[in-house]
Amino acid sequence: MNGDQQEPASQHADDETADEPAPQPPAEPDLTAAAFFDIDNTLIHGASMFHWARGLAAHKYLSRSQILDFVWKQTRFVIVGKEDAEDMHDITEEALALVKGRNQDELVELTREIFDEYMVDRFWPGTVALAEGHIDAGQRVWLVSAAPIELAELIAEHLGLSGALGTVSEQVHGVYTGRLSGKPLHGEAKAEAIAELAARENLDLSRCAAYSDSANDIPMLSMVGTPVAVNPDRALRLHARRNGWTIRDYRTARRVVKITAPAVGIAGLVTGIAVGAVMARRAIRG
Repeated sequence: MNGDQQEPASQHADDETADEPAPQPPAEPDLTAAAFFDIDNTLIHGASMFHWARGLAAHKYLSRSQILDFVWKQTRFVIVGKEDAEDMHDITEEALALVKGRNQDELVELTREIFDEYMVDRFWPGTVALAEGHIDAGQRVWLVSAAPIELAELIAEHLGLSGALGTVSEQVHGVYTGRLSGKPLHGEAKAEAIAELAARENLDLSRCAAYSDSANDIPMLSMVGTPVAVNPDRALRLHARRNGWTIRDYRTARRVVKITAPAVGIAGLVTGIAVGAVMARRAIRG
């Protein structure tokens, strides 16, 4: 009788197994094609540096006076400044001064905690799906961002990507010097970094794709065979339409990001004001 009771259960298990799709073999590696993704507002909702700064403030890694002084300088910059290579170098150098003398391993570990607390749920699912599509096709995927390389590499690791190109801070014996190693990965510098990577990895850029939200990344988008504007600003949307580029917009009709004061705190709130000023200036110019 016990045997009679077990037979239907066994049959049921077989039925469930039969209904499951057969696992698909991994795609053959496509070694000459790749994809390059910007991070801010392309892959992640908002500015990754803003979320990172929130975390640094919350974990008392930086003092409130340090952050307020830095943000005040940057607020003045976004109101009257120009977004060229020299400006980006200056703003990055000022940011790096905040971590001068700090240990890299300590910052990397803290960045991991900040990512889990503030950023892990802020990915655009549609953009993640695009990256996964390239991986499923056997292609490699890199992030290309002006964000610190420590943060960019962590995001790439979380998504299972090939790697990341980011802004590199100089360090000696694992301690930050407060200076750049190279230049900020912004605008033309992104295109240069991709060209170097393509030469090193034997990539055919005509078979590669690039994704970004910003007109600042037109040089990067223009160098590949498949440029895609994701959640584009006005200038990039216009450029994409004129050039027949694909446009993917995953935003809702309500595009203003609210910053909640109790959650952000004073330092984060002022940083948010600076970020908001940048967005406003871009919108006016776009």
